[in-house]
Amino acid sequence: MLEFPRWKYVVILIVVLLSTLYALPNIYPQDPSVQITANRGAQIDDALRQTVESTLAKEGIATKSVAVEDGNMLVRLPGLDEQTRAADTLRPVLGENYVVALNLASTVPSWLETLRARPMLLGLDLQGGVHFLLQVDQKAALEKRLDAYAEDIRVALREARVAYESVERRGIDGTIVATLGEGADQDAAQKAILAVLPTIQLSMQGSVVTAKVPDAEVNQIVSGAIEQNVGTLRNRINEIGVAEPIIQRQGADRVVVELPGVQDTAQAKRIIGATATLEYRAVVEGNAYDAVASGSVPPDARVYYRKELGPDGKPIPVLLSKRVIATGEQLVDAKYQPDPQSGTPAVSVTLNGPGGQRMFDFTSQNVGRPMAVVYIERIQDVKEVDGEEVRSTRTTEEVINVATIQGVFGKNFQTTGLESPQFAQDLALQLRAGSLAAPMDFVEERVVGPSLGKDNVERGTKAVLYAFLFALAFFLIYYRMFGILTCVALLLNLLIVIAVMSLFNATMTLPGFAGLALSVGMSVDANVLINERIREELRAGMPAKTAIATGYDRASGTIFDSNMTALLAGVALFAFGTGPLKGFAITMIVGILASLYTAVTVSRGLATLIYARRKKLKTIAI
Repeated sequence: MLEFPRWKYVVILIVVLLSTLYALPNIYPQDPSVQITANRGAQIDDALRQTVESTLAKEGIATKSVAVEDGNMLVRLPGLDEQTRAADTLRPVLGENYVVALNLASTVPSWLETLRARPMLLGLDLQGGVHFLLQVDQKAALEKRLDAYAEDIRVALREARVAYESVERRGIDGTIVATLGEGADQDAAQKAILAVLPTIQLSMQGSVVTAKVPDAEVNQIVSGAIEQNVGTLRNRINEIGVAEPIIQRQGADRVVVELPGVQDTAQAKRIIGATATLEYRAVVEGNAYDAVASGSVPPDARVYYRKELGPDGKPIPVLLSKRVIATGEQLVDAKYQPDPQSGTPAVSVTLNGPGGQRMFDFTSQNVGRPMAVVYIERIQDVKEVDGEEVRSTRTTEEVINVATIQGVFGKNFQTTGLESPQFAQDLALQLRAGSLAAPMDFVEERVVGPSLGKDNVERGTKAVLYAFLFALAFFLIYYRMFGILTCVALLLNLLIVIAVMSLFNATMTLPGFAGLALSVGMSVDANVLINERIREELRAGMPAKTAIATGYDRASGTIFDSNMTALLAGVALFAFGTGPLKGFAITMIVGILASLYTAVTVSRGLATLIYARRKKLKTIAI
């Protein structure tokens, strides 16, 4: 007989309510906006808001609102043209203390966001996004590697007990010059250097050892730096959770990064281009103030400055060793974790084997002595000279913490003295994702094709809508009452797909619309199988209620088998495909699973609800 358990009706009702709830945010449009994020200790306050409002008013740029949201200042604007003008106007006014970036601000009500109901992510081909073009500083990449080679030579000579006066890089042609001490064993020096750098070319002239990196290796360093940067960018963007980003090399020294539908482009820009890293150095004994005043700095030391100011309002100098104990490049893991004793922001770090061993050796010999943490950041300056944009960069090195070594430690320890939780979280992310082999400068930033995206969304929506309307018209004419049941199931199918993709932050792309249309077609196919099976049972003289129950039972196996093969194909496309293929596969997989449920379970529940209580049912409208 025609029966349907009550608990299944409860499940259907829950599915309908949840699908409606999590699909609802998609009807709320996003506001073009400019996001202002504090950098390097700057404040987001009323003074900043007044500066922003007066600056935009002076340029005649209308705004919807200027408010602080989630710790950032968000300037909502009526259109994309105003968004671009506002960003270009505010950047030179606010300077380097603030990150000014393009954004798309959500208008979803707070009660929906509390329930984690968010709009479905749209790919770059539909919604558009942010396009960054970055230039890789190849000279800096080479300098960085040669400096590392110079440090390796210093360590090798020191461990081989070969006296030396200096080891320094000469230019960027791959030459490193080591001046040995008086009476030093030259053969031992060459043997020690070749042990750590076997490919380097050595030549001797008196007490001077000249090490030349082969040209082929120099070219490999430059090319490898760009490839490493691309890999690091992928890691960083994965950390901030951007769906389906495009990161690819362009030409000899440029990288293109496209981020679809980014909600926090200020953070994206800050993380992508960040070249910040840490260095751990020993504090050299001596009066730093006297060294700065007299210009007489110990040969094994360098003058650094603390981030905080002294009583005289000037940065506090510190004498640090030229020898680096460990750097961010030797870091394996980094996590934001407040200091359990003071509660101040901190980063817990884990070094690799060599870095951990050097830290262990140093702390073993220096318990009770101070060690400093140096924060190194490369900052890009953009100035307009004679109507042309001139870009330059400068590197800042600040001592963020000086602490006394209380005990011996190796690869696991904590870095404290960080200015804010956000600063600590960003630093941990940068260190965890890997350091850039070479600094990169933003050459271009723009919004990608908003009009094209809107047109694609409208066309894709229209295609799915027409597919649904054609199916609706066919079913209403051909299957009558069961045509209505089928159309309700199809509508719920679409609602479930949108809700699931919104809930799990899946990305809808233009090929995704094709997958959605295909899943609608497969749902239609499933309902046709059910309806035709019921008609066959009626023709065979079976009673109406029995024909409905038998039709669903016998058609369900066939529907499951046919959809399972398509589902396996979708899984294969998702596993082995990239970009557009994955977008197509995701919507097809979700659509097939939804159609299995709606065609077999929901439509049967509706049919039972309509026909089960009719005692003298002789015919049905099919």
